Amino acid sequence: MSFDVDKIRAEFPILSREINGKPLVYLDNAASAQKPIAVIGAMQNQMQQSYANVHRGLHTMANETTEAFEAARQKLCTFLGAAEAGEIIFTKGATEALNMVAYGLMGEIQAGDEIILTKMEHHSNIVPWHFLRERLGAVIKWVPVLEDGTLDLQAYANLFSARTKIVAVTHMSNVLGTINPVKDMAKTAHGQNCIFVVDGSQAAVHFPVDVLDIDADFYAMTGHKLYGPTGIGALYGKREMLERLRPFQGGGEMIEDVFLDRITYGDIPHKFEAGTPPIIEAIGLGAAIDWLSQFDRAEVEAHETALYERALAGLREVNAFKLIGDAPNKGAVLSFTLAGAHAHDIAQILDKYGIAIRAGQHCTQPLMEAFGVHSTARASFGIYNTQGEVDQLIKAVHKARKFLS
Repeated sequence: MSFDVDKIRAEFPILSREINGKPLVYLDNAASAQKPIAVIGAMQNQMQQSYANVHRGLHTMANETTEAFEAARQKLCTFLGAAEAGEIIFTKGATEALNMVAYGLMGEIQAGDEIILTKMEHHSNIVPWHFLRERLGAVIKWVPVLEDGTLDLQAYANLFSARTKIVAVTHMSNVLGTINPVKDMAKTAHGQNCIFVVDGSQAAVHFPVDVLDIDADFYAMTGHKLYGPTGIGALYGKREMLERLRPFQGGGEMIEDVFLDRITYGDIPHKFEAGTPPIIEAIGLGAAIDWLSQFDRAEVEAHETALYERALAGLREVNAFKLIGDAPNKGAVLSFTLAGAHAHDIAQILDKYGIAIRAGQHCTQPLMEAFGVHSTARASFGIYNTQGEVDQLIKAVHKARKFLS
């Protein structure tokens, strides 16, 4: 389908809303994206026409719902470039997926074993590994972030030792927009016999992801940033890695047999999907993938990049503006500070003009400390944003600067 931003916007009902008497300008896509009619309709239709629990019934609606649910898994498999649908585990989101990996690998970690993280990670890819530090005595080692927002890859290579077991890294920073060279980093990690885990929460919506090309052992992603619903995400894992992973939760669906003295687990992927899954949400995510996949991803990426570049050029004219992170390879995320102005004040003033951005530490406290800032204002762009909206952002930030001076 040819790229027409006006036609795309017409598919998002919420974009017709006004905020404080102004047309909504939604620039908080890195936190959560809005939902097209296709996603809303798919979920509503499933609930109205054919809803039942999955995998557990012989009646017609159970079979229909199971078919739709498993079709969504196959769509995710194709979307991520996985080898088979069985390597896709449905989760509540990327946070649960990363916790699932950390917990599942506990049996392979001993006191003194090392885990390499980067200082640009979201807390969801830090805290689960701290659990291994607290409970098992694991040692966390950190890849520094350079002034331009890229990783210090030489320092990364030097962190490995005979005790290093796991590397976990974000594909794209939710603050800096930096797109990390995860394929090269995976090669380095595998050369040291380490497990390589990728947080793809920000990446999957902005450009095509191929987990086989990356050679990721695990890849976590979420649905709500991908124009899909909340409460749904996925963990990709190589089958041989999923075989090594202990289940994160126990209950129905994930077992084969339950006896008084023992249990046997079900097959992958169901082994990791205890209880009733987020059925309607999974179907909604499948619809979001269908919707996004109809566009030329290169055109979408070029559109978002143009928005970012226009915003950056305009905001550089604002007095005391400072960009946080200027990596040569980055997505459409723009974090900034205005000297003497708190990020929360900037966001509140912009809201008066109908402009939604995010302000704070963005669940990246170590990154904030690395850049010597308490918080940032963040504008993040999506498929439905326009150059006119960017111009409104620039004008509003100028007004905020004047008001806060």
